[in-house]
Amino acid sequence: MVKEWAKFGQENVVASDIKKPTLEQRSTGPYVYADVLNYRALEQIVVDYGIDWVVHFSAILSAAGERNPSLGLNVNINGFQNVLELAKNHKLRLLSPSTMGAFGPTTPKDMTPDLTIMRPNTIYGISKVHMELLGEYYCEKFGVDFRSLRYPGIISADSPPGGGTTDYAVDIFHAALKDNRYTCFLNADTRLPMAYIDDCITGTMQLLEAPAEALTQRTYNVHACAFSPAELAREICDQHSNDFAIDYVPDFRQSIADTWPRTMADLAARNDWGWNPVFGTSDIVRTMLDKLEPVYKPTSIAQPSLGASEVPSAAVGH
Repeated sequence: MVKEWAKFGQENVVASDIKKPTLEQRSTGPYVYADVLNYRALEQIVVDYGIDWVVHFSAILSAAGERNPSLGLNVNINGFQNVLELAKNHKLRLLSPSTMGAFGPTTPKDMTPDLTIMRPNTIYGISKVHMELLGEYYCEKFGVDFRSLRYPGIISADSPPGGGTTDYAVDIFHAALKDNRYTCFLNADTRLPMAYIDDCITGTMQLLEAPAEALTQRTYNVHACAFSPAELAREICDQHSNDFAIDYVPDFRQSIADTWPRTMADLAARNDWGWNPVFGTSDIVRTMLDKLEPVYKPTSIAQPSLGASEVPSAAVGH
């Protein structure tokens, strides 16, 4: 996303994390250490760099949050509160993504609307409903320009899975290319909304850059495609290997996925700020295979004294 915002000037986009940046990340512009639980440190970054827009991605995801609820509550609620106060005090535009996980077991499963029953039963979902409502409250009460979009499962070859329930839809490609077999932690017919990372980045930028007067609400569903593990596996068979095999051994993440929508209605996002995803299931599979095949494809190295040998690439992408 930092690369996409290069149009604003490389020095005008400040990336942050609590991890050491890669050389590539350092080359894209300023990079700072930012702990969302430390308000004063965040405020110093805003003041020092003259920040006026913030995209707040920091969160403990669904599966990780169930493993460590106290950490999930601390980062997702207290971290967001710090960023929200920062937005109020320094008049910042704030985009903080939400999730389909904000819906719950009593939510309509098909074409889930923007406004509906929201009673999630995970720490991640509960904290995101809190985020949506508090952001809208600060918008109405204090004039904070708060914006949010409910991401589906996001698929990318560029970074490792982050502890989410839809991680299988990334792991499966690595397993297909490495072993031609995958053991899935969800049932074969568990259908969930998904999107490719490029559509996610484009949509996030569209919402962030949209004029405030174009927004009819502050939190939007976004939906690109939907598939089950079995449907994804069939597409991998078609595009990669007819011999690809998948086994199903559901774990605790199945009970999380069972509470989420199968599809989401996103007409408001399309009408208000131009959400228009281009990657369908087949496109995602083709792109993921193309990006990851070089990682697992053996490389021939000439060794005059030993003859030719083949070694696998050591680098593993998302």
